[in-house]
Amino acid sequence: MGRLCQTDGLSEDQTEILKAVRQFVDEKIIPVATELEHADEYPQEIVDGLKELGIFGLMIPEEYDGLGESLLTYALCVEEIARGWMSVSGVINTHFIVAYLLMQHGTEEQKQKYLPRMATGEVRGAFSMSEPSLGSDVSAISTKAVKDGDDYVINGQKMWLTNGATSTLIAVLVKTDEGADSVYKNMTTFLVEKEPGFGETAPGLTIPGKIDKMGYKGVETTEAIFENHRIGADQILGGEPGKGFYQMMDGVEVGRVNVAARACGIANRAFELGIAYSQQRETFGKPIAEHQAVLFRLAEMATKVETAHTMMVRAARTKDQGERNDVEAGMAKMLASEYCNEVVEASFRIHGGYGYSKEYEIERLYRESAFMLIGEGTSDIQKMIIGRSVLKDYKLKG
Repeated sequence: MGRLCQTDGLSEDQTEILKAVRQFVDEKIIPVATELEHADEYPQEIVDGLKELGIFGLMIPEEYDGLGESLLTYALCVEEIARGWMSVSGVINTHFIVAYLLMQHGTEEQKQKYLPRMATGEVRGAFSMSEPSLGSDVSAISTKAVKDGDDYVINGQKMWLTNGATSTLIAVLVKTDEGADSVYKNMTTFLVEKEPGFGETAPGLTIPGKIDKMGYKGVETTEAIFENHRIGADQILGGEPGKGFYQMMDGVEVGRVNVAARACGIANRAFELGIAYSQQRETFGKPIAEHQAVLFRLAEMATKVETAHTMMVRAARTKDQGERNDVEAGMAKMLASEYCNEVVEASFRIHGGYGYSKEYEIERLYRESAFMLIGEGTSDIQKMIIGRSVLKDYKLKG
């Protein structure tokens, strides 16, 4: 293990967990990742192994049969997993966001019902805000839930569900009529149960099929179509309608830490590949690592990897302290995703023509890194969040 992406102040338990995850990544993920990715094959054996490690319940409290670890521990584990194969970290991420939403906002009955089974991976979570005509503009959500007696009826179409098929529980943000002046107070999060698979997975809920993607393969990304899907009011997250937007934004903050961690993992792996190849490839009688142009490139790559990791750790620790971390998470996500793409491209350049070959791992990372720029909000969205907040903090008086 190199000197990059080390974290000070970890407990003995955290260190042991990370050691186990790193060993699993090196032995069980990296050797098969490229083959599975090229085949767009779901990594079932890897997922089963992560279940045995307790990763699905890493942050779920011990009283609900989880490990009760911090967001920092989770983020560092995600960083390691993404270093092996980013798609696998996607299997965990949306599951974790749903578990987090239940921990923070669910009723006690909802926690008892779902969290113990989420900790084992028996219940698998998916997270849904986007629609075909919207991404970051959450106010434009058109999927509606209309009250009908003691139930609600949901109609609409959702987009970009990671784990859309393999999940059995989807946290879905929809519009409801609460009579509020603000559109954001007329939104509700429902906990929608479904069967795994494609087609009609619950009455009035269809998962059409996988969306073919440039990268992020293996894990499925889907649509979800609601046609008169009836659901009880007891499936409203927290039991009270009209709070969905604020609940989801809380989940997005931790999701952005997760994406930052994934970007750090990809960047670290790209650096590892680049520095190894640069010592093996020779030109003009010496390894290319000894040429100043390549040496400088390696130095810049290492600095970017380390900077992104440091920002990600700060964002996670801020959230763990019970503070709002929208700025820290936005900064970490923006910086880590941008640096990830720069480091991957630099490693790609070091590999030369071989980097363009599917036989080399860097080709897969080149496609995967692009997703980091858009997942959980683009860099432009992060800049808006950061800019508005710092402007408020530094507003001139008088």
